[in-house]
Amino acid sequence: MIDPKAIGDLLRAINDYQGHFVTKCALRLAPLFFVRPGELRHAEWTEFNFEDAEWRIPAEKMKRRVVHVVPLCTQAISILRDLQPLTGNGKYVFPCVRASKRAMSENTINAGLRRLGYTKEEVTGHGFRSMASTLLNEQGWNRDAIERQLAHAERNNIRAAYNYAEYLSERRKMMQHWADYLDELTKNMKVIKLKIA
Repeated sequence: MIDPKAIGDLLRAINDYQGHFVTKCALRLAPLFFVRPGELRHAEWTEFNFEDAEWRIPAEKMKRRVVHVVPLCTQAISILRDLQPLTGNGKYVFPCVRASKRAMSENTINAGLRRLGYTKEEVTGHGFRSMASTLLNEQGWNRDAIERQLAHAERNNIRAAYNYAEYLSERRKMMQHWADYLDELTKNMKVIKLKIA
Protein backbone atom coordinates (compact mmCIF):
# COMPACT_ATOMS: atom_id res chain seq x y z
CA MET A 1 0.00 0.00 0.00
CA ILE A 2 1.62 3.22 -1.18
CA ASP A 3 -1.34 5.43 -2.09
CA PRO A 4 -1.34 8.31 0.43
CA LYS A 5 -5.16 8.45 0.65
CA ALA A 6 -5.37 4.70 1.30
CA ILE A 7 -2.63 4.99 3.93
CA GLY A 8 -4.56 7.78 5.66
CA ASP A 9 -7.68 5.59 5.66
CA LEU A 10 -5.69 2.69 7.15
CA LEU A 11 -4.14 4.84 9.87
CA ARG A 12 -7.55 6.25 10.84
CA ALA A 13 -8.92 2.70 11.02
CA ILE A 14 -6.00 1.68 13.27
CA ASN A 15 -6.66 4.67 15.54
CA ASP A 16 -10.28 3.49 15.85
CA TYR A 17 -9.31 -0.15 16.51
CA GLN A 18 -11.64 -1.64 19.13
CA GLY A 19 -9.60 -4.75 20.00
CA HIS A 20 -7.01 -5.34 22.72
CA PHE A 21 -5.09 -2.15 23.64
CA VAL A 22 -1.67 -3.85 23.34
CA THR A 23 -2.54 -4.92 19.79
CA LYS A 24 -3.74 -1.42 18.97
CA CYS A 25 -0.40 0.02 20.15
CA ALA A 26 1.51 -2.52 18.07
CA LEU A 27 -0.61 -1.60 15.03
CA ARG A 28 0.08 2.10 15.63
CA LEU A 29 3.84 1.57 16.05
CA ALA A 30 4.33 -0.80 13.10
CA PRO A 31 4.17 1.94 10.43
CA LEU A 32 6.30 4.30 12.55
CA PHE A 33 9.11 1.77 13.11
CA PHE A 34 8.80 -0.24 9.86
CA VAL A 35 10.85 -3.07 11.38
CA ARG A 36 10.21 -6.73 10.57
CA PRO A 37 7.11 -8.07 12.39
CA GLY A 38 9.20 -10.50 14.46
CA GLU A 39 11.44 -7.66 15.63
CA LEU A 40 8.41 -5.65 16.70
CA ARG A 41 6.63 -8.39 18.59
CA HIS A 42 9.82 -9.42 20.44
CA ALA A 43 10.59 -5.86 21.58
CA GLU A 44 11.63 -5.70 25.24
CA TRP A 45 11.32 -2.70 27.53
CA THR A 46 15.02 -2.88 28.43
CA GLU A 47 15.90 -2.14 24.78
CA PHE A 48 14.24 1.28 24.84
CA ASN A 49 15.98 4.46 25.96
CA PHE A 50 13.55 7.37 26.08
CA GLU A 51 16.26 9.88 27.04
CA ASP A 52 18.27 9.09 23.92
CA ALA A 53 15.04 8.50 21.96
CA GLU A 54 16.10 5.16 20.56
CA TRP A 55 15.26 1.49 20.47
CA ARG A 56 18.40 -0.62 20.27
CA ILE A 57 17.58 -4.10 18.98
CA PRO A 58 20.26 -6.64 19.98
CA ALA A 59 22.14 -8.44 17.21
CA GLU A 60 20.75 -11.85 18.14
CA LYS A 61 17.23 -10.65 17.34
CA MET A 62 18.13 -9.28 13.93
CA LYS A 63 18.01 -11.20 10.66
CA ARG A 64 21.61 -10.21 9.83
CA ARG A 65 22.86 -10.58 13.43
CA VAL A 66 23.90 -6.92 13.72
CA VAL A 67 22.67 -4.42 16.37
CA HIS A 68 19.98 -2.17 14.92
CA VAL A 69 19.04 1.30 16.16
CA VAL A 70 15.52 2.62 15.63
CA PRO A 71 15.30 6.35 16.39
CA LEU A 72 12.14 7.10 18.34
CA CYS A 73 9.97 9.89 17.00
CA THR A 74 7.88 11.85 19.49
CA GLN A 75 4.73 10.00 18.38
CA ALA A 76 6.30 6.59 19.12
CA ILE A 77 7.46 7.71 22.55
CA SER A 78 3.92 8.91 23.34
CA ILE A 79 2.40 5.55 22.33
CA LEU A 80 5.03 3.64 24.33
CA ARG A 81 4.41 5.84 27.39
CA ASP A 82 0.66 5.08 27.12
CA LEU A 83 1.43 1.36 26.94
CA GLN A 84 4.07 1.28 29.71
CA PRO A 85 1.65 1.23 32.68
CA LEU A 86 0.00 -1.86 31.20
CA THR A 87 3.02 -3.97 30.15
CA GLY A 88 6.04 -2.10 31.53
CA ASN A 89 6.48 -4.39 34.54
CA GLY A 90 7.03 -7.37 32.26
CA LYS A 91 9.74 -8.31 29.79
CA TYR A 92 7.90 -7.73 26.53
CA VAL A 93 6.44 -4.48 25.25
CA PHE A 94 3.81 -6.58 23.45
CA PRO A 95 3.20 -9.69 25.56
CA CYS A 96 0.90 -12.52 24.57
CA VAL A 97 -2.61 -11.90 25.92
CA ARG A 98 -2.88 -15.42 27.34
CA ALA A 99 0.71 -15.84 28.56
CA SER A 100 2.41 -12.56 29.50
CA LYS A 101 5.87 -14.18 29.76
CA ARG A 102 5.78 -14.83 26.01
CA ALA A 103 5.86 -12.34 23.16
CA MET A 104 2.72 -11.57 21.21
CA SER A 105 1.83 -14.17 18.58
CA GLU A 106 3.25 -13.81 15.08
CA ASN A 107 -0.34 -13.67 13.77
CA THR A 108 -1.56 -10.84 16.01
CA ILE A 109 -0.68 -7.86 13.79
CA ASN A 110 -2.07 -9.44 10.64
CA ALA A 111 -5.17 -10.63 12.53
CA GLY A 112 -5.69 -7.05 13.73
CA LEU A 113 -5.46 -5.77 10.16
CA ARG A 114 -7.97 -8.43 9.02
CA ARG A 115 -10.28 -7.41 11.88
CA LEU A 116 -10.15 -3.87 10.46
CA GLY A 117 -11.36 -5.27 7.13
CA TYR A 118 -8.08 -5.32 5.21
CA THR A 119 -7.14 -8.38 3.16
CA LYS A 120 -3.62 -9.82 3.02
CA GLU A 121 -3.44 -8.51 -0.57
CA GLU A 122 -4.06 -4.97 0.72
CA VAL A 123 -1.74 -4.82 3.74
CA THR A 124 0.34 -7.01 6.05
CA GLY A 125 2.56 -6.26 9.03
CA HIS A 126 5.58 -6.67 6.77
CA GLY A 127 4.06 -4.32 4.20
CA PHE A 128 4.80 -1.26 6.33
CA ARG A 129 8.46 -1.71 5.36
CA SER A 130 7.88 -1.38 1.62
CA MET A 131 5.40 1.45 2.24
CA ALA A 132 8.05 3.47 4.10
CA SER A 133 10.84 2.57 1.68
CA THR A 134 8.85 3.54 -1.41
CA LEU A 135 7.50 6.83 -0.06
CA LEU A 136 10.73 7.95 1.64
CA ASN A 137 12.63 7.30 -1.60
CA GLU A 138 9.99 9.24 -3.54
CA GLN A 139 10.35 12.12 -1.07
CA GLY A 140 14.07 12.32 -1.81
CA TRP A 141 15.63 10.90 1.36
CA ASN A 142 19.11 9.42 1.12
CA ARG A 143 18.72 5.86 -0.18
CA ASP A 144 21.58 4.63 2.00
CA ALA A 145 19.94 6.05 5.13
CA ILE A 146 16.65 4.36 4.19
CA GLU A 147 18.38 1.03 3.56
CA ARG A 148 20.25 1.28 6.87
CA GLN A 149 16.98 2.03 8.67
CA LEU A 150 15.41 -1.01 7.04
CA ALA A 151 18.41 -3.03 8.36
CA HIS A 152 19.09 -4.36 4.91
CA ALA A 153 22.23 -6.40 4.45
CA GLU A 154 25.64 -4.81 4.34
CA ARG A 155 27.75 -6.84 1.90
CA ASN A 156 30.77 -6.72 4.18
CA ASN A 157 29.78 -8.47 7.43
CA ILE A 158 32.74 -7.11 9.40
CA ARG A 159 31.95 -3.57 8.29
CA ALA A 160 28.25 -4.11 9.06
CA ALA A 161 28.99 -5.04 12.67
CA TYR A 162 30.45 -1.59 13.27
CA ASN A 163 28.01 0.44 11.21
CA TYR A 164 24.70 -0.02 13.06
CA ALA A 165 24.74 3.72 13.82
CA GLU A 166 25.61 4.73 10.26
CA TYR A 167 23.60 7.75 9.04
CA LEU A 168 22.04 7.90 12.51
CA SER A 169 21.69 11.69 12.61
CA GLU A 170 19.97 11.71 9.23
CA ARG A 171 17.86 8.70 10.20
CA ARG A 172 16.63 10.54 13.32
CA LYS A 173 15.40 13.42 11.14
CA MET A 174 13.93 11.00 8.61
CA MET A 175 12.01 8.99 11.23
CA GLN A 176 10.48 12.15 12.76
CA HIS A 177 9.63 13.43 9.28
CA TRP A 178 8.00 10.07 8.45
CA ALA A 179 5.89 10.16 11.62
CA ASP A 180 4.82 13.75 10.91
CA TYR A 181 3.95 12.77 7.33
CA LEU A 182 1.81 9.86 8.58
CA ASP A 183 0.11 12.23 11.04
CA GLU A 184 -0.78 14.55 8.17
CA LEU A 185 -2.16 11.65 6.12
CA THR A 186 -4.24 10.61 9.13
CA LYS A 187 -5.66 14.10 9.66
CA ASN A 188 -6.25 15.05 6.04
CA MET A 189 -8.54 13.36 3.56
CA LYS A 190 -6.71 15.10 0.73
CA VAL A 191 -3.29 14.02 -0.54
CA ILE A 192 -0.41 16.10 0.81
CA LYS A 193 3.30 16.13 0.13
CA LEU A 194 5.84 16.99 2.77
CA LYS A 195 9.21 18.29 1.68
CA ILE A 196 12.44 17.25 3.38
CA ALA A 197 13.36 19.82 6.02
